[in-house]
Amino acid sequence: MTIRAIAINPENPQQFIEFQPEKPSAGEYDLLVEVRAASVNPVDTKVHKGAQKNGLQAPRILGWDASGIVREVGSKVEGFRPGDEVYYAGDLTRPGSNSTFQLVDSRITGRKPASLNWAEAAAIPLTALTAWEGLFDRLHLDRAEEGKTLLIVGGAGGVGSLAIPFARLHSKVKIIATASRPDSAQWCRDRGADLVIDYHDMPGELEKQGIKQVDYIFCLNDTDGHWEAMAKLIAPQGHICTIVENAKPLDMEQLKLKSAALHWELMYTRSMYNTPDIARQGEILDATAKLLDDGKITTSLSKTLEGLSVETLTEAHRLVLEGHMRGKVVMVY
Repeated sequence: MTIRAIAINPENPQQFIEFQPEKPSAGEYDLLVEVRAASVNPVDTKVHKGAQKNGLQAPRILGWDASGIVREVGSKVEGFRPGDEVYYAGDLTRPGSNSTFQLVDSRITGRKPASLNWAEAAAIPLTALTAWEGLFDRLHLDRAEEGKTLLIVGGAGGVGSLAIPFARLHSKVKIIATASRPDSAQWCRDRGADLVIDYHDMPGELEKQGIKQVDYIFCLNDTDGHWEAMAKLIAPQGHICTIVENAKPLDMEQLKLKSAALHWELMYTRSMYNTPDIARQGEILDATAKLLDDGKITTSLSKTLEGLSVETLTEAHRLVLEGHMRGKVVMVY
């Protein structure tokens, strides 16, 4: 079996190279997947940036979103067999999906939505897991009382594109999303946002609507830049969840005075620490697949690139780094 992969070049980490890694051996819970499509997320560009800063001793394969076909299963795998079509976001500590074959833990893997093609399916896992965990495992939005408000900062991105309909389907809250362009605002409305505001002045925009505070905030970009506004807007005993690391210390004074909570969401936590509930991710992906197949949510795919190559991966990273993507960019192998 010949495996092709695109990886960060250890001799020049700014660039990617193609190479042929050895065939991986499946661990007891692993699936060996023939990858058919993979999407590129901000985490890919962040890991690439880190490699440029810190250097590498060997090529590193990025990619943490994929769809493909199971070719081999480990000794303790349950519920999967060769030939099954799957989708998953993988594990930050293992070689990624920018490869023709990849090992992934079966417990963090879901069955590919039958109604989606490879590219449409590959656009989903990381953003679905991040949105679901942030809304329901961190903010516990499914327990929120009717009349409560949720502000999603960055509603038109990959995570926001699923967070909006997840909140619509599984909670009673009023959903407010931020977007800066007319097309992005319409994208949010189409997915179920009750109100869309410009993120440049969130307090001012909400004040125009007669809203002075919100009960929940899900921050999907620029925690540092939005922190002052979020601390001002969060209601007493409210909850903020962010997926974006801060570059400088965050002033917690207003949160302390309001007895408000700050939660972090990283969808790799379960796989990184092999938590007792690691299989929860497979359950979330299967639940998401059903919503997709039932037509209750739609894929967030917005651009498809053909082929696994240095050129297509470079272009995909460029598009993500621009920061203006609505939805996801996917490479089909």
